[in-house]
Amino acid sequence: MLGAMRHIDDDERRSRLARRHAIAPQHRVADAVAATRAMTVLHATEPPSVHLSVAARSDAEVADVDAALYDDRTLVKQLAMRRTLFVFPRDLLPAAWGSASARVATQEHAKIAKDVVRAGIDDDGAAWLARAEKAVLALLEQGARSTAQIREAVPELAGKVAVGRPDAKWGGEVPIAPRVLTWLGARGLLVRGTNTGHWRLSRARWTPMGEWLGTVPEPLSTDEGYAELVRRWLRTFGPGTTRDISWWLGSTVTAARRALDDLAAVEVSLDGGGTGWVLPDDVDPVPPVGDWAALLPVLDPTTMGWKERGFYLDPEDVPYLFDSNGNAGTTAWWNGRIVGCWVQDDDGVVSVVPRGSLPGAATAALVAECDRLTRWLGGIRITSVYSSRQMKSARLP
Repeated sequence: MLGAMRHIDDDERRSRLARRHAIAPQHRVADAVAATRAMTVLHATEPPSVHLSVAARSDAEVADVDAALYDDRTLVKQLAMRRTLFVFPRDLLPAAWGSASARVATQEHAKIAKDVVRAGIDDDGAAWLARAEKAVLALLEQGARSTAQIREAVPELAGKVAVGRPDAKWGGEVPIAPRVLTWLGARGLLVRGTNTGHWRLSRARWTPMGEWLGTVPEPLSTDEGYAELVRRWLRTFGPGTTRDISWWLGSTVTAARRALDDLAAVEVSLDGGGTGWVLPDDVDPVPPVGDWAALLPVLDPTTMGWKERGFYLDPEDVPYLFDSNGNAGTTAWWNGRIVGCWVQDDDGVVSVVPRGSLPGAATAALVAECDRLTRWLGGIRITSVYSSRQMKSARLP
């Protein structure tokens, strides 16, 4: 007789999150690489988020994060799931190159080729891209370059193409060069190398991946790549639903299900009547965690790791803490739930803006985290294009 399906309730999911994401202060990890591995990958759309995500999970300083990214190169920036830039542990890159990144690269090739023809740059967009690729790679054999330097040196990249509606926020004409470089980066041919600006800014010098890594491993097959990504995701975020996994991968439900089959993932029941998945060796209960508070940056992977977020986020708070495109602003956490956001004053002092009243223990713990982050930032103010309504001091309902 088969045993009953294991049930993992919301309390246990929050305990797993506290421990595995290294955001409960008593479960922080040693360094930037350990913090990244804890989360599978870190969101890198905005440069400060990488450093702040590491700071929330360890005592690493800015120089420690930069050393892992640019000196040791144990962490590498790679465009992957959902056309998002992430910081990967180096050994996970082949999985992405064979699956999520390859999917993005294929989509980008089709879009760019179409836009090149539509803009009148060339009658054959695919042939134009092939020439642009060859020219860029030849240039970078002479040394790393910024986007602006590449654009100036490669005549093929001088054009502009129209994106979106001209009256839309992100619409109008844009240079073709960054899109070509993004496509080459998704394929693992180039990497956003040394940052020549402040750690809050993106001033990367594009570098051939072989030069950056020394030895470039072969990409995994598509199925192997997705299976490895899902394996690490489940270790970090499990239990999660098939919808969660498909959304995070930026892929199809079919790909998510195939990966789950390949991993022999175990189905579990969740509060609310849903079902989720865990790895075969991850079925045992996880002990509760004591009270804890955390402050996470814009687009932090804990906030963005699931599509179905009811166990840690009140649906009524979404319009205040996320923008209209689903991008998370800063978040303040108490015992595994988002309870508000954090902001800085003109002097860089961090404070929490709660969504409602909090118990005294939560307030005290969050004040302690504010003091910690204020000291870590040392007066540096962080700005973001993804500031939420709450961050902009929208009036509470």
